[in-house]
Amino acid sequence: MSEGHDEILEELVGLAADGLDELAAVDDLGDLGAAASRFLGKHSRLSQLKAGLRDVAAEHRATVGEALNLARTQIESAVEDRRAELGEVATRTRLDAERLDLTEELGRDRHGHLHVITQTWEQLEDVFVGMGFTVADGPEVETDWFNFEALNLPPSHPARSLWDTLYLDPDGLAGVGEEQLLLRTHTSPVQIRTMLDAVRTGGGPPIHVVCPGRVYRRDTADATHLPVFHQIEMLVVDRDVSMADLAGTIEAFTKAYFGGDLTSRLRPSYFPFTEPSAEVDISQPDGSWLEVGGCGMVHPNVLRACGLDPEEWSGFAFGFGIDRLAKIRHGVEDLRDFVTNDIRFLEQL
Repeated sequence: MSEGHDEILEELVGLAADGLDELAAVDDLGDLGAAASRFLGKHSRLSQLKAGLRDVAAEHRATVGEALNLARTQIESAVEDRRAELGEVATRTRLDAERLDLTEELGRDRHGHLHVITQTWEQLEDVFVGMGFTVADGPEVETDWFNFEALNLPPSHPARSLWDTLYLDPDGLAGVGEEQLLLRTHTSPVQIRTMLDAVRTGGGPPIHVVCPGRVYRRDTADATHLPVFHQIEMLVVDRDVSMADLAGTIEAFTKAYFGGDLTSRLRPSYFPFTEPSAEVDISQPDGSWLEVGGCGMVHPNVLRACGLDPEEWSGFAFGFGIDRLAKIRHGVEDLRDFVTNDIRFLEQL
């Protein structure tokens, strides 16, 4: 029986080798299934040898059984490896066949650039930094105190109706009540934070900062309004600051940003956080005037809210819409053009 045992072991080695060679040569998933059936199916030689294992002498049965399992395992592994390889090839072939070229050749180099609002933002910062100001920023999610109360707008103040505020749900925030958390309606809260920080650190005024940023209001988008837009505000706090200093600073900004041919003027107005207050107009080449923002002397109540004595310190501030300044500078008629992402419009600026 020893001779039969040796013959079976030799045949199993040959079967495994033949199977590996044939499977490696298969180049189609359908042919792979047929090859696997020949070597591993019910009528395969391996299945026949397994069925005849009972006729092998008892002392050799374990050795033959181990060889049978090894041959089957080698062939099964080869089948799975080849199936994965052929599947990957089939996928690549299908993707190549289905591939579409969606690019458009315009015949010229295309270089991206910053959005016109970002360009305007950076240009404004450069102008003010050149005038000796530093840049400050703050969070876009604010509390009612920073956005309104510290700016002389208590809950009962009728001027609160001037801002269409987007309030946030304070659920889960300890100590925050309804309508106490909001998306800031202007960048003026940064002025409050700047003054508070100056007092807290012991340095105090003088303060010369500009505060650019994104703001939010419950507005319907039209040619002159956007629900999300951009502002830049300027704050100066020092001793003996006057309205004449404010007017001179605005005129210097106008010349630096719009050019020497344009000038500015102030018209009396009202804002809760400044007293006296004014609207700022910029002259146009056709002789007309265009309103660009508001300004005024910082209200004593605002200074007190930030821990500054209005008998010792005074200040002035003004705020412009960055989107509106870009609109003026580039002759854009509709603010919505800045946000509709029409590539034909964006490429021009």
